[in-house]
Amino acid sequence: MLNNSILSVKDLNQMVKDLLSDAIGQIWLVGEISNFSRPSSGHWYFTLKDDAAQVRCAMFRNSNFRTGFTPQNGQQVLVRAMVTLYEARGEYQLVIDKMQLAGAGLLQQKFEQLKQKLSDEGLFDPIYKKSLPENIRTVGIITSATGAALHDICQILKRRDPSLQVIIYPTQVQGTEAAGQIAKMIQIANVRQECDVLIVGRGGGSLEDLWSFNEEVVARAIFASQLPIVSAVGHEIDFTIADFVADVRAATPSAAAELVSHDNKEQIRRILIQEQHLSMAMDYYLTRQREILNTWFHRLQAEHPQAKLSQQLNRLITYRHALYENIQQYLLKLTNQYNRLDRKLLSVSPEYHITFYGQTLYQKQQQLINMIKQKLAMSQHQFVLQTSQLNNLSPLATLERGYSITTNQHDDVICNSQQVKVGECITTKLKEGILVSQITEVK
Repeated sequence: MLNNSILSVKDLNQMVKDLLSDAIGQIWLVGEISNFSRPSSGHWYFTLKDDAAQVRCAMFRNSNFRTGFTPQNGQQVLVRAMVTLYEARGEYQLVIDKMQLAGAGLLQQKFEQLKQKLSDEGLFDPIYKKSLPENIRTVGIITSATGAALHDICQILKRRDPSLQVIIYPTQVQGTEAAGQIAKMIQIANVRQECDVLIVGRGGGSLEDLWSFNEEVVARAIFASQLPIVSAVGHEIDFTIADFVADVRAATPSAAAELVSHDNKEQIRRILIQEQHLSMAMDYYLTRQREILNTWFHRLQAEHPQAKLSQQLNRLITYRHALYENIQQYLLKLTNQYNRLDRKLLSVSPEYHITFYGQTLYQKQQQLINMIKQKLAMSQHQFVLQTSQLNNLSPLATLERGYSITTNQHDDVICNSQQVKVGECITTKLKEGILVSQITEVK
């Protein structure tokens, strides 16, 4: 019977694709490449197979450019892929985003899985990391007795701090039994408690060479150690599980030796600094004790009878000086008083008054003479000024300028026609001579 759930082929393939993606998701698998093709689009298409089965695979251009090599038919590879469905043909396939050659790839995958496991358990947590002791006297080294790492570590320790004691816990660092031996030596060093810090490591090598330090048994032995452990495996670019679990990671075995040792020159410098501090402290202590001794000595001197006599003598000398000063001040006071009375007597003497008034009379005479001279000079100046002004106003001066003066019979100066009458005689004064005229007509 039909219902509303009828699907199209496209819908079915979409559902199957979603189910595959959700149920399986991302996986790692190993297989042999065959039917490899690389079209112009840059994508890779091939088949991944083993002895019993095969599956189609695609690795798109945005992922395969990071691979670092071009796959060849017949190669064993390790891939990380998503299981999905190619809807156009209804075939399931793998979409690969990462590819490695099978040997190193499997180890890397194992490394990542163990790293994630131990990280989830908290073995890498910083709260469990122990600090290196400040004063390290004995260093334990867990490594190969014939390896270059041991030689480098011992040489640096001898150069930097010859006083350090070194205990070697020899072990294999490569091979199937190496991990167990390394873990056992860590346990032995913790039981003996004969060193302050442990260096666990070896020289450089490939991932397979360093694999003993990626084993879980070594990681758990390092985590359980009561002694601080410095991991020194390989070169600076090499990282192992031991590096993440250890309390301190050194880039190289030589760097580990430098971490656990103090430079001899630096120690000498510190000793010299401590010596200076001690010397300064002793100087301060001795100075303080000397001050206390001087205090008691001065107190003893102050209570000595000779000191009392010296104090009385000093006091007597002080009083004598004070008496001498008082007498000098009293004599000076009497001298000043005598001089004041002498000046007062002199001021009331007749001779003084005569001299004083004589000087005053002379000053007054000089002032009077000066005043008379000034008055005469002023009067003379005024006379000259008034004479000049009078001369300017004189009728004679007017005549000198060509004018004439006419007067009537009463000698009044005629200024207008109403002052005269017809038939009246008038007199006209000129610069030289006088004219007498008779008025015949007044206008």
